[in-house]
Amino acid sequence: MSTEVDQSAAKRVITALAALLLTALTTTGTAGAADGGTPSAGQRIASALRTSPVYVDEAYAEAVPPSRQRQLADRIRRTGLPIKVVLTPLTKGDAFDGESALLAGTVRDRLPERRDLVLITSDGDFPDSLQGYEWPGDTHQARRAVTAAGFLDEMRDAGLADLTAKAVDLVAEGKGEQRYEEAMRDLGGPPRPTQPGSGSGSSPDSGSGMTGWWLFIAVPALALTALATRTALLRSRRPNPAVPHVVFATARAADEARVRRRAEAEVLALGEATHAADVAATPGLQQALDAYAAAGTVLDGARGLPDLAGALALAQEGRDALTGSPGLPLCFFNPLHGRAALRTGWRPLGRRDRLDVAVCQECADALRDRRAPEVLPDTDEDGRRVPYFEVPAGRSVWAASGYGSLMSPSAGLARAR
Repeated sequence: MSTEVDQSAAKRVITALAALLLTALTTTGTAGAADGGTPSAGQRIASALRTSPVYVDEAYAEAVPPSRQRQLADRIRRTGLPIKVVLTPLTKGDAFDGESALLAGTVRDRLPERRDLVLITSDGDFPDSLQGYEWPGDTHQARRAVTAAGFLDEMRDAGLADLTAKAVDLVAEGKGEQRYEEAMRDLGGPPRPTQPGSGSGSSPDSGSGMTGWWLFIAVPALALTALATRTALLRSRRPNPAVPHVVFATARAADEARVRRRAEAEVLALGEATHAADVAATPGLQQALDAYAAAGTVLDGARGLPDLAGALALAQEGRDALTGSPGLPLCFFNPLHGRAALRTGWRPLGRRDRLDVAVCQECADALRDRRAPEVLPDTDEDGRRVPYFEVPAGRSVWAASGYGSLMSPSAGLARAR
């Protein structure tokens, strides 16, 4: 690391320690001042969810009035599952940058019951649709269940309250994959007509052969057109299952400036959280401070998406240290996908040993279906664009640590020094 970067890290540590010393020396009035301050959007939602499993923003109060909110809360309590609902508008540039996955991750990190949680949220791309998230694994198949709810024929003209209730029911049923597959088959419509013109009734001399070929081309084309039209109509109000339910897809991840803004926001939020932490009641505070200082250093010297993703991984490590209940790290294949949903074995190409890596649900599905998961690229020593984990570990902290799957990001940084 350069001298300037070391000085920047030192300044951050000094600032954080000074704030902690002030917290330790002041009376309980400090805590009261913190309570009287303006909480972040994530904190406000998490606080509301501690008293009710349903949070509805004022913008959706007409679609889901208080009476329906109470019904949804009762419905959730009857399931006996750790389901929570967050319905709030999502737009570019807001506290969650219009991303439902960022909303879900932010709220989850601020809830005490972080180990087992099913979260149903608004969708950033389709305002009258929902997204499902589940931690630590996919026990209740929540993601597929919530998506399937939006594709059921009975939900075609349903309001947001009814759609949310159906999503809760499908999650409780625990057959999300099956319901999703059934819904997808229903979208396909009736089977194609059989090919005409090949039976005993056709005659090359009568001209019916030409008619047969015309039908062979036209009928499937008309069927496909009808299917495309129906799909387009559904897309106008429901999410497209082909769109990955992740924080950043490949096309979005290419926007380095956007990822940098997100990293800056998360590192800043971690700093504020460490400043506000109770020294005596936070055993992992020092680890959080170390992660905060490291995240700031990496962010200051970031030269591309791999480093920015590293800052995000360090910020996540710091938040986990503060809460004292660490979950899975960011997705191994692409940390911009957000926190992993499960761990799985994976054998890199050309190697005999298998690695135990943490992956998001989309990447897990890809591995299960024998498809290549979407990976974060980096540049190797020859200037080629390769998956970041193919860069020699001696040249890349992120390849060595797997953004937390192989070792903690801070441990990877310490080993690289």
